[in-house]
This record gives sequence, C-alpha cells and structure tokens, in this order.
Amino acid sequence: MKFSKLTLFSLLSLSAASRVLACDLCGCYTPRLEVVHERPVGIYAGVAEQFTHFSTDRINGREVDNPTGQHLDSSITQFVLGATFFQNRLAVQVNVPFLYRSYKRPAGFEIERGRVSGLGDISLLANFLVFKKIALFRGDAEPDFSASLHVTAGLKFPTGDARRIKEEFAEIEIEGAPESGIHGHDLTLGTGSYDGIFGAQAEARYRSVFFEAEVQYALRGSGHYHYCFADDLQWSGGPGVYLVRHGADSFALQFVISGETKGYDRFQGEPARDTGVTSLYVGPRVLGSLGRFTGELGVEVPVLMHTTSFQTTADFRIRAGFAVHF
Repeated sequence: MKFSKLTLFSLLSLSAASRVLACDLCGCYTPRLEVVHERPVGIYAGVAEQFTHFSTDRINGREVDNPTGQHLDSSITQFVLGATFFQNRLAVQVNVPFLYRSYKRPAGFEIERGRVSGLGDISLLANFLVFKKIALFRGDAEPDFSASLHVTAGLKFPTGDARRIKEEFAEIEIEGAPESGIHGHDLTLGTGSYDGIFGAQAEARYRSVFFEAEVQYALRGSGHYHYCFADDLQWSGGPGVYLVRHGADSFALQFVISGETKGYDRFQGEPARDTGVTSLYVGPRVLGSLGRFTGELGVEVPVLMHTTSFQTTADFRIRAGFAVHF
C-alpha cells in the first residue's frame, strides 16, 4: 500500500488582535496528514497551541529596564476542522481560536493585574495545490524526491470581543509614572474587522532531507472604535531531516527561522507610534506522524527585535499542534 504526504497550508489568524511586538500572531499551523491513495477525499481535525511570554521592554528596539516587572502571558488555542476535495488538490478549513491572556502592568503609580479570555476571530480558508512532483529513483514504494507548492486565501471574521480597544480613548501619560507597554490593543480578543488572509507554502524533500518555506499576508479592514490594525507579513522556513520514515510513520527534526513585519496601526486617523515592528525568531521543531495522527512541537526565541517607540516584547514562544485524518 502506497502513501503520499498531503500538506494542508492552514494559515491561522489566531491573535490578530495584538499589536506587534506584543504581536502575538500564530503564523501558521500545518497539519501533516498521511493520506491513503484509495481515499483521496477526507475530513481532518486538529488543535494548535501557541504560548508567548512578553516581559522585555524596548524603546525603538533597544532593551531597557523593566522596573515594575510588567509582563503578558498569552495562550492561543486553535481548533481546526477541514476537508479535502478533487484528489486532494483543494482543502477548505475553518479555524476557531480561544484566547487566554494574563498580565501585570503599571497604571499610573499603581500596579494592575488582570486576565482576559474568550473566543477570537474565526477564519475560513481555502488551500489549493498548484504543483506537485514525485520521483522514484530506486524503484521503492516510497518516493525518493517530492516537491509541492500550495496557495491559500481566506477571510477572517470579527467574532472576537474588541471592547478592550476602547482603553485607547482613556490613555493618559502621568509625569513621573512608569510607562505601560501593554495596552488595550494588546489585550483585545478581536480586531473588529473583516480581514483577508493570503499565503503560499513550498516544500521539497530528497530522501531524508527536506526544506519548507511559507508566507502569510493579512490585509486588514476597518476596525471598531476608530482603531485599524496595520497589514502584517509573516514568514517561516528551514531545513530538516527525517530520523524515521516508514510509510505513514515518521519522526523528523527541523531548524526553523521565522519573521514578522508590521507598520503602524491607526487610531482616530493618526498613526499609533508604538505598534511598528520587524522581528526574527529561531528555534528547533520536532515533527511526527503515526498512521492518521500527526503532531509537532517547537520553541522559538527572538534574535532580532526592531520596534518603534516603547513596547513590551516577547522573550520566547512555544508552538504545538496535533491533527487526525478520518
């Protein structure tokens, strides 16, 4: 029985409601599903988690002291349900995120602690296989070489509660008081806008060595309370190696480089100067599959943080995902 790898490029807009660099966009979760040739159409489900810890204060990218110990812990859990059609060339998927954030920040001369949680912005995505190549060099059932290219388009709906954005109206700097790097646009559960999601993913494998690269662009619409989030670009990629690859069972290690870039949000028609960022993360990822079950786990740390104005930025983030094909 032959197996082929179906890569479903599921671009998630999990926390589209955060300013970068408390930018907490999840990037993309890619279920790696082994699908039997005799069953070209299938249903799949999955769950992904991203946890990010923010506690490093920066001014224009330069690290500064954090005397109040302000921090933000963000957990984004995304539930995924999708189906494939037309000999696996098309995949349609819905992404339902649940967000939980706890924080500590200065509020004037006081210290405020709190938490927010709830449904985030739901996304509907379509993924199309543009190109796929498989080559057998040794006559084995398992191909020696494979390459593919997918493109994705989708729409994010404003289902998340955006009321925390109203804090922007009440922000006042108090002379002598420590500045907060955690604002309403960091804590909101939704952007309050309909956003377009566009992306592509390419991958190539020769025997046990592979390389993957993916990119996502979020085109933001008009938001609530005269606050509009800026368009943002995310990308990731890196080489990897399969330590085990036997039919539907596999285990791999990958070195991942990922980045994000975003301009200024706009509030009441004016640029929000503390929202621009360009960042670069690196870290390892482990990937595995067992029959119709797949999973992954990765840790990323920032090696470049170019921010504008004063922001509380990420120290590390952990990403995990699990999927099953029916």
